[in-house]
Amino acid sequence: MPESPVLLVCGEDEYGVKQRAREVFRQWSEKLGGMDHETIDGFVNNSGEALKALAKVRESLQTLPFFGGAKVVWLQNCNFLGEERTASVAAVTDALADLAQELKSFRWDNVRLLVSAGKVDKRKSFLKVLEKLGPVEAFNGWSEKEDEWHEQAAGLVRRALRESEKEISDEALGQLVTFVGPQPRLLSSEVEKLVLYAGARARIEAGDVAAIVTRNKSARAFALGDALGARDLAAVLRCLDQELWEIRRDNKRNEIGLLYGLISKVRALLLAKEMAAQKWLKPETDFSRFKAQLSRVPSSALPEDRKYNPMAINPFVLFRALGQSARYTQPELIQAMDLLLECNLKLISRNLDPSLLLQQTLIQIVGRPGQTRAAPLRAAA
Repeated sequence: MPESPVLLVCGEDEYGVKQRAREVFRQWSEKLGGMDHETIDGFVNNSGEALKALAKVRESLQTLPFFGGAKVVWLQNCNFLGEERTASVAAVTDALADLAQELKSFRWDNVRLLVSAGKVDKRKSFLKVLEKLGPVEAFNGWSEKEDEWHEQAAGLVRRALRESEKEISDEALGQLVTFVGPQPRLLSSEVEKLVLYAGARARIEAGDVAAIVTRNKSARAFALGDALGARDLAAVLRCLDQELWEIRRDNKRNEIGLLYGLISKVRALLLAKEMAAQKWLKPETDFSRFKAQLSRVPSSALPEDRKYNPMAINPFVLFRALGQSARYTQPELIQAMDLLLECNLKLISRNLDPSLLLQQTLIQIVGRPGQTRAAPLRAAA
């Protein structure tokens, strides 16, 4: 726990901010004792409410504990420290500047100030003063480009379930993280759904996740890759149809992004197959035993380039790929990469129907003898 009397917890990861701020408030309250600790709601709808919240903070800081001792003041869920419209109102800006001046000369002998907020603008004088008075803990969410987000997400799930006296199997955990993606707020919401769904059962299994967890966009793309790995042509075309339909409705998505997801899947299949050939891994139905195998893979034998390093892949994705890789020969997977590269070049350089290009490419990759024709896609039509 920070020794400083002031702490700012902020960031776009709403769940992480709330959890950390709640933990610090509890720790400070227990350490200082007393009954006069105060929480002030900083989530406001307009400048008038923001001014009232700041006035309460100033009043609370100046009011001595009724029973003596010390007190903690928590300005929680503050939403006017960033670039919001309310934060730009002159009266709010002035009030924050005035409070900043008071904090500079404030005697912190018996008072602690905790501020939790979303995205903040550190150019504001109030934020600069808070940084000088104490540490700033930022929870900025996770990115798919970061290596650690899978572990952070898994930790969030385990902590949330521990509070509800529940456990989760490794396979269910991997599936849950894959379905939801790097979205802490949505992940915590899905955990709450799982707890209610499990009822009196203490353990959550993969079937529970498959039954009720909402799949985000990347998870639906994962379903297409999973069908490709299973070499199920009917499922591949069905998932592709759904994906292309979604692309028509969402202008932020395109066929190139879908293609890159398929390339990642084939790369995972190739890497998993090579790891099996090297006797580092063997197919396993239990995810926890599979993870134990991963821990024994010699890191010195792996390439430094993350694109070719299988340990950079989500463990659950690699787990699925290892079991599916037996459905393809290595030459077939190499040819699949060539076909996807050719599809990529055609999508970029030629004025061709991307839906038909993707369909034809996937039929060539997944199809077996006798599976060379397929019904036209609804999205292509």
